[in-house]
Amino acid sequence: MIKVHSLADVQSEHIGEGSTIWQFCVILKGAIIGRNCNINCQVFLENDVIIGDNVTIKPGVQVWDGITIEDNVFIGPNVTFTNDLFPRSKRYPEVFAKTLIKKGASIGANATILAGITVGENAMIGAGSVVTKNVGDNEIWYGNPASHKSNITQ
Repeated sequence: MIKVHSLADVQSEHIGEGSTIWQFCVILKGAIIGRNCNINCQVFLENDVIIGDNVTIKPGVQVWDGITIEDNVFIGPNVTFTNDLFPRSKRYPEVFAKTLIKKGASIGANATILAGITVGENAMIGAGSVVTKNVGDNEIWYGNPASHKSNITQ
């Protein structure tokens, strides 16, 4: 069963079983959301967005065209994604940059992910970080600008 709060504006029909969408979300028609996702209040998902299975997106996050979030990813509150490195009012690129957040990654609250970045599998991004470069699998990055601090050992 899919749970959609009565105060959410959900235009997409591509939402997986077991997902919950909370109040004041806006999900545009082309967005794809996997199974067992938790899309918290005040989240905006644009059209060319793919969200995998078992993803948690906390409040205050906007996911713009060109962003893919794979399975088992955690996106903390107020994480900021971008999709245009040279934005100008009323001037749009022919194609928005593609950003990929790979399986099992976690992005801490208030982090900023610049357009065209790949965050590797099981990587962790610290709260408040500004990610300007690709992050490898199992790496921990934080700071402004974020840099590689260590690896996750399991």
